[in-house]
Amino acid sequence: MTDNHSEAATIIAESRAGGQTLGVLPDHCRPRDEAAGYAVQNAVHQALSARGWGALAGYKIGCTTPLMQERLEIDSPCGGGILASTVHQSGVTLTCADYVKVGVETEIAVAIGRDLAPGDGPFDRAAMADVVGACMASMEIVDNRYADFRECGPPTLIADDFFGAGCVLGPAVTTWRDLDLATVAGRLLVNGEEVGNGLGADALGHPLEALAWLANTLATRGVGLKRGQVVLTGSVVAPYNPEPGDDLSVAFDGLGDVRASFR
Repeated sequence: MTDNHSEAATIIAESRAGGQTLGVLPDHCRPRDEAAGYAVQNAVHQALSARGWGALAGYKIGCTTPLMQERLEIDSPCGGGILASTVHQSGVTLTCADYVKVGVETEIAVAIGRDLAPGDGPFDRAAMADVVGACMASMEIVDNRYADFRECGPPTLIADDFFGAGCVLGPAVTTWRDLDLATVAGRLLVNGEEVGNGLGADALGHPLEALAWLANTLATRGVGLKRGQVVLTGSVVAPYNPEPGDDLSVAFDGLGDVRASFR
């Protein structure tokens, strides 16, 4: 971590903690590639944890579909961290004003059942099946907190957890192996009306393929998945921007549902 990258992390953490819009970082400290983006991301997590946001509770995987990669002008998935204070349980009420422009994504989440050492890779879908303790319906809470995300560029978005702002988790399902996660259908409902649907396969072909991508990416940085961490495997529905008064629910066949209200 260079002094310039430390400066970038401070700017991002202060902007995020203050609920402010983030513009293009100063040229001298802006991360130039994905590796630098992830280095700054780690420092952002440390800075926010020091502000009381809690420890790293897991990860989100973004840009897992060609549509989202085209929309965000990036040609690969991206990972972000989830801090403990931003993890919510089904039934939570969230305040739109706490975000710059809040959004909700429709995702299968997994709970890691045992530690995965980075040196044990490379990892594939079968290896991931051995470390997943439970699956659940989830909402990723995202926040478009950028003056112009295209001008910020992918490395800065990575540094800031790629729009990540937390998650809402449904009940854990330990019998998930009875399901074909690729064909599990997911739906997003707003005030009881379906606004989008998709399949588990929409996340890199299979949720566990997305998880394997994350495990391999972390391993290149000497990091392993830890027991108890939660991973959001990628949205199967385009992001939805709730308004005050909206009641949202995400349901996946065989995994139940998860609900959140916005005020």
